[in-house]
Amino acid sequence: MNKKTVEDLNVSGKKVLVRCDFNVPLDENKNITDKTRIIAALPTIKYLLENNAKVILCSHLGRPKGQFNMEYSLKPVAEELSRQLNMNVLLAKDVTGESAKYLTENIKEGEVVLLENVRFDPREEENDDSLSKEFASLADLYVNDAFGTCHRAHSSTAGVAKFLPSACGFLIEKELKNLGDALNNPKRPFVAILGGKKVSDKIGVIDNLLEKVDTLLIGGGMAYTFFKAQGYNIGKSICELDKLDLALSLIEKAKNKGVKMLLPVDNVVGKEFDPNTESMVCKSTEITDDWQGFDIGPETIKLYEEELKNAKTVLWNGPLGVFEFDKFAIGTNEIAKSIGNLEDCITIIGGGDSAAAVTKAGLEDKMTHISTGGGASLEFIEGKDLPGIECIENK
Repeated sequence: MNKKTVEDLNVSGKKVLVRCDFNVPLDENKNITDKTRIIAALPTIKYLLENNAKVILCSHLGRPKGQFNMEYSLKPVAEELSRQLNMNVLLAKDVTGESAKYLTENIKEGEVVLLENVRFDPREEENDDSLSKEFASLADLYVNDAFGTCHRAHSSTAGVAKFLPSACGFLIEKELKNLGDALNNPKRPFVAILGGKKVSDKIGVIDNLLEKVDTLLIGGGMAYTFFKAQGYNIGKSICELDKLDLALSLIEKAKNKGVKMLLPVDNVVGKEFDPNTESMVCKSTEITDDWQGFDIGPETIKLYEEELKNAKTVLWNGPLGVFEFDKFAIGTNEIAKSIGNLEDCITIIGGGDSAAAVTKAGLEDKMTHISTGGGASLEFIEGKDLPGIECIENK
């Protein structure tokens, strides 16, 4: 990674604007139900505080669609940060308005101010230069540490870097190192596991991985498009009928590249999309009209576990079934356990639902790296440039 990091900046006595990813889940009482993203931001924030910086944090939360909507206020985040840092984190009443200006003008070394939800301003998602300049006017330096939003060219993730000296935080540095090493310099055998609903979401990912991996294991809803493409009956299973030719071309590419590409050999099928629906196990070639596939079956679990045994690098993105329903989470959970038990193997979980599944199973400590960015990690795995990283100054 040739980008400057926070350690390349002289931060002492300087106001440092840090873009974090505090887009945390909240319950109906506005309690944070998963603090992972806040914890992930702490190393950069603590480094700045220890080096006498004046720390100005910003983030989005939810989708307020450019409206000032207190449903999406960062107040719960400010309270949690105050607890984590054991100090009072001041929350501005606005994004770059009077309150933000007052608090940032009067901030002292070793203090933290959090701006209100950046997406309350309609200019944020338009990457409007006028808002980027307003962000820049509040600080002397800019640090992006929000990997989860690096694939978005917004004012607070990319635009502001045009107007301030910039660097990456420790979280982005860690993400790029772990994902980058796995993709560009993997220990072999390199096994990738891809799940999720749609082939269309993962076309670029599959295409890029077929250039790099030794084995590709497919699960989740996307498997049924591959089955249909090969002429199998898939009942009422999810399927992208306009992607059948593409599925066949990916199977063909795997053959030509000498990549072992495996699809489920059996499935857990149900009658309805319901946690209590009637269910049974059947072979992938024998799904009948009234049934739909919701999980990989026991034979597939065994087959995939066998493939994982000798792996030295594993990259996993996307659940292998409808893991929100316990009945259809068995495949995802068993594969998560298998990955967690691998010794002398680099295990990278590519954010989003796979990260949620690993956390739900209590296996996060067993993984080498769990990415904090769903969409961003997907685009990185796909080989795309990420605006939030491209904008940072080179070393």
